[in-house]
Amino acid sequence: MRLPALAIMLFAAGAATAADISVVGLFPNKAVLVVDGGTPKTYSVGANIAEGIKLVAANESGATIESNGKRQTIAIGEHVNRSPASGGKASVTLQADGQGHYMVNGQINGGSVRMLLDTGATLIALPASEATRLGIDYKKGTPGYVNTANGIAPSYKVKLNTVRVGDIEINQVDAMVQEQGLPFILLGMSFLNRTEMRRDGVQMVLTKRY
Repeated sequence: MRLPALAIMLFAAGAATAADISVVGLFPNKAVLVVDGGTPKTYSVGANIAEGIKLVAANESGATIESNGKRQTIAIGEHVNRSPASGGKASVTLQADGQGHYMVNGQINGGSVRMLLDTGATLIALPASEATRLGIDYKKGTPGYVNTANGIAPSYKVKLNTVRVGDIEINQVDAMVQEQGLPFILLGMSFLNRTEMRRDGVQMVLTKRY
């Protein structure tokens, strides 16, 4: 069983107050949740958690909650918070690791990915192996070159159909696929520029701008 320290604040349609849902355990197709500070309870996929809120998926990576027709996946080290303070805009809170880095679970073109938030990267940058896994025919993109620790490497500029982090989904995002010298995906400014970023200690809150 995975024991993440996660929480999600959701506002159900017609509900007077928010449902405060914490994820304290994860199993295949089941999640152990604490609702509004109550005792932990195991929910199976398809179960109603609160009024207008349902558990639609659960695995070792996180629990997917549906509220008002929208889905959020709560992954290790992050939580989704939709509150009046954000003006109803989609937002996600990221937790820094022990080195101060923000590793993000998300989706690119519908495929699951893990990315490192990097404000120094102009574009989202993908290793060629990850682009291939995601079904991106990157060699049809605009060719170029990048400097790496091992010298100059070929690169290709492409456009991603969708990039999703928590409850934030952005369409038509510029990216670069690099054939050498990139060990993981970098979540760069072509995505981050379309969010408001606010850092509070070890947490980073992203709120969708447009």
